[in-house]
Amino acid sequence: MENSKHHGRKISITGWHLFCLITGFLVATLFSSVATIEAQTSSVLPAAPGSFSQLARKASPSVVNISTVKVIKRGRRGPVPFGGPLGPQDPFKDFFERFFGDQIPRDFRQQSLGSGFVIDKDGFILTNNHVVENTDEIKVKLADKREYDAKIVGRDTKTDLALIRIELDQPLVPLSLGDSDKLYVGDWVIAIGNPFGLEATVTAGIVSAKYRDIGAGSYDNFIQTDASINPGNSGGPLLNTAGEVVGINTAILSRSGGSVGIGFAIPINMVKDLLPQLKKGKVVRGWLGVMIQKITPDLKEKLGLKDEKGALVADVTAGGPAEEAGIKRGDVIISFDGEDIKEMHDLPYIVASTPVEKKVTVEIIRKGKKKSFQVKTGELKEDDESPVVSEASPNLGLMVKEVTPELARNFGLSETSGLVVVQVESNSPAGEAGMKPGDIILEVDQVSMKDLAQFNRKIEKYEEGDTILFLLNRSGTTLYLTIKVRE
Repeated sequence: MENSKHHGRKISITGWHLFCLITGFLVATLFSSVATIEAQTSSVLPAAPGSFSQLARKASPSVVNISTVKVIKRGRRGPVPFGGPLGPQDPFKDFFERFFGDQIPRDFRQQSLGSGFVIDKDGFILTNNHVVENTDEIKVKLADKREYDAKIVGRDTKTDLALIRIELDQPLVPLSLGDSDKLYVGDWVIAIGNPFGLEATVTAGIVSAKYRDIGAGSYDNFIQTDASINPGNSGGPLLNTAGEVVGINTAILSRSGGSVGIGFAIPINMVKDLLPQLKKGKVVRGWLGVMIQKITPDLKEKLGLKDEKGALVADVTAGGPAEEAGIKRGDVIISFDGEDIKEMHDLPYIVASTPVEKKVTVEIIRKGKKKSFQVKTGELKEDDESPVVSEASPNLGLMVKEVTPELARNFGLSETSGLVVVQVESNSPAGEAGMKPGDIILEVDQVSMKDLAQFNRKIEKYEEGDTILFLLNRSGTTLYLTIKVRE
């Protein structure tokens, strides 16, 4: 009996040792595999990476933090807008302004953050124009924490691009620029930047859509992605899985100011087209001299077209290249300089990318018949009046200009004077309040607005938390709208 018990005990010990040996072997094998595996894949999606770590490690050192400073001058005369400890309605407001007003700085430094990335070993960095425009100081912090003063080399407001440069002794490691035309919906992409000032943040997602028009300008052609993009990501790179830059992160669609999975990036091919001009400090665009519109199904039927491809000429600028060549209102432009115009938004960018005074062939459909014209492109002139963006004090997120004949035509306005809203940021106070491009600003807090200078003086007086009452004319209808100022 004892022998049986002893034998049974021996078998039990042997089994335990065998279990430990097998378990140890499996664990060792697992850890050995983990140590060597660089990226896991799936049998369903064999091309899908299991990890972006190597890509992130390689690309992150070329992504920079951009901080800017703008000095807001309040002037040395007149009352200082100080609301007291309890805000604008503080009953002791007059007391505090009288005894402490002189201690409040009349000039203050407004700071903002953005991102950028190195494209040249000699210190050239790409970012968004809205990150660096109207600033007094630009500082670039590299991944190794070194900081340098930067200078603007070239800017383009129409595509929101800027090229800046830093001077340093050691060469930088640039990112490779890819081909955004080879990017497809569903492709993996990663964004690297400094959202909310958090340096070297990496987020991943897919391409949700291409060729997006979000109303930001004439050359909208954005890549839409669900990779998390937040304030501070502006100017940072959007990378494909090969580590190549395929876009520059520029805008988000959000009501709260944070990411909701809809971000937009400028295609890198558009950037590459403009880069030589940015390095020279000025972007010169070709000009055709037409107003165009999208071909709807109803217009297709009415004009007897086979499909909805092309750009419908709604008007022709007197004395412009198109008029001189013989192009008329009602023509449908289907090709420009050998490039097909698949939809309306293709034309402005193709024309703008064409050298000035180049003779090109423009193919149109007129009353069902195809015709060709030889057009000599002109130069697109910038507006004499610089755009005024209400970013300084306070940040409302809208661009306002005085009405010109060209703006009146573009927005279909009957007014020949006054102030027109030409751009509204989607996640801004103005955007959230419902203000739209083409709105005519009649009054601000029941004060009639006559010109840009008066508008600026009025807007500059408001502080964070204030509510501004606007009276607008929208397509012939007047309406009131309130905007709450935020930081």
